[in-house]
Amino acid sequence: MPIYEYFCQDCRKRVSVFFPSMATARDEDARCPHCGGANLRRLVSRVFTLKSEESRLESLADSSLMAGLENEDPRALAHFMRQMSDEMGEPLDPEMHEVIDRLEAGESPEAIEESLGGELGEELGGAPAGGLGGEDLGASSGDGAE
Repeated sequence: MPIYEYFCQDCRKRVSVFFPSMATARDEDARCPHCGGANLRRLVSRVFTLKSEESRLESLADSSLMAGLENEDPRALAHFMRQMSDEMGEPLDPEMHEVIDRLEAGESPEAIEESLGGELGEELGGAPAGGLGGEDLGASSGDGAE
């Protein structure tokens, strides 16, 4: 039961098309599951290997992956984000592709966040623009214990 990937020229989406058998797997018969279009271009599918969660986390612990992050290099941050996406098997949405492309061009995360109107913080875990969210850890709790 083959599954082939195509790019739909009509709705401009990458789609997967399931065929019940090898005998029925013909590009001419493929239809886009989103729009029903037949104007599909077959793509080379990514090879997928199963890894345990422990194995994926070990590969992310590689110190070379963190190189440049301590210097606040936007290109290093982009590389780290792509690597995390690849290792965790999570595809990036179009907005994150834009953010990473801009980081790779050397644009600062702050400038990108400002141009997106604070949406970057929400994309990366719900933090408001300009910070990590939560309370100021240096502020007094008001109970006299500081």
